[in-house]
Amino acid sequence: MSILLVKPAIDTKGDSKVVSRLGVERKVNILLNSDEILTNYLDFENLPNAIIVDEAQFLTEEQVDDLWKISKILEIPVLTYGLRTDFLTNTFVGSARLLALADTIEELKTICKCGKKATQNMRLLNGEPIFKGESVLIDENSGLDSEKKIDYDYESVCGSCYLKIRKKY
Repeated sequence: MSILLVKPAIDTKGDSKVVSRLGVERKVNILLNSDEILTNYLDFENLPNAIIVDEAQFLTEEQVDDLWKISKILEIPVLTYGLRTDFLTNTFVGSARLLALADTIEELKTICKCGKKATQNMRLLNGEPIFKGESVLIDENSGLDSEKKIDYDYESVCGSCYLKIRKKY
């Protein structure tokens, strides 16, 4: 089957590749800018059998609407992967629209250190939780001096641990 692999251009982690934490990577077919829709990239003489979008939380409402129309009008299966909320528990625009339009939603479960189901993402700065900052912060897009060796990471935690840690910090 021919698969069209897409990710929003704002996700600069991995450059033009989808990269998993396990080290598996694949070059994307399309890096989609926020002012573009996927329909403009489609070759209608040679349509893909499926479209996979990684980091879908970074999509705009218009882009999600476009994907929905592709799935309905062109009958191409569209699978999206992404987060529901940011590190402050605010819903991403793309995620909110995906949740509104999705035919089915399958949750990939993660486990918190305490053993409960992880439902939140906690941002870490040099290993310490932080609860301030921009919703989107990706590697070199942080605007920080790389010479300072500032290390951002994310940890999946359950709601109870998130609230306990947030209260502590």
